[in-house]
Amino acid sequence: MRHFAFLCGAILMFACSVGAQLNSAGPLLLGSASPAAISAEAMPRVNAPALNAPSDTPQGVYGVFQDFNFQAYAGYTYFRFYEVPNLTDNMNGLNFSVVYYPHGGWVGPDGELIAAFGSQSGVTSKFASGMGGVRLRHLAPRGLEVWAHGLVGGAHFLPQTAYGGLNAFSFEAGGGVDLMPHHRRLGYRLQADMVGTRFFGTYQYSPKISAGVVFKF
Repeated sequence: MRHFAFLCGAILMFACSVGAQLNSAGPLLLGSASPAAISAEAMPRVNAPALNAPSDTPQGVYGVFQDFNFQAYAGYTYFRFYEVPNLTDNMNGLNFSVVYYPHGGWVGPDGELIAAFGSQSGVTSKFASGMGGVRLRHLAPRGLEVWAHGLVGGAHFLPQTAYGGLNAFSFEAGGGVDLMPHHRRLGYRLQADMVGTRFFGTYQYSPKISAGVVFKF
């Protein structure tokens, strides 16, 4: 009987000590977070709409206008050729030229061809000249280009006359105004020049005016 009472008391003390340990550990177990919760807390929060938000810099397609460095010209020309003293030939024809402005600048090489026709003593007269030189331009408001040039080359005149040969040295100085709408290929030109030649052992200084179309490329 004594041994049985001792055994019951030992069992009771063991049960009390286990219960006390479970009670003290309970709040810690209840307050601890699960691994999934810890992982969620550790990961930074990402605002989902921000991932799809457009960038601050607007994205779009903007028009790009090409710069044209070459200009080709073709037009009508009136040429008053002072052949020799007391002999003047009024001629009509065509004027062609090409100029190149490197990098769209204000100075460039210039080339020109003139072909004009008239009448002298009932015979058709012909004047042709090819020259090259330099052109300078100024870009004015409202699409205007004001320019000047100087050229040298050679000239040919028909018919054969008693005054001398058919070929001569030639030079030209003058300028003009182009109406060149911005970012368009076609424009219009009006120009005036003085053409110098040396036919028949004497110098000729003959005015020339021209009007026509400019094509940029």
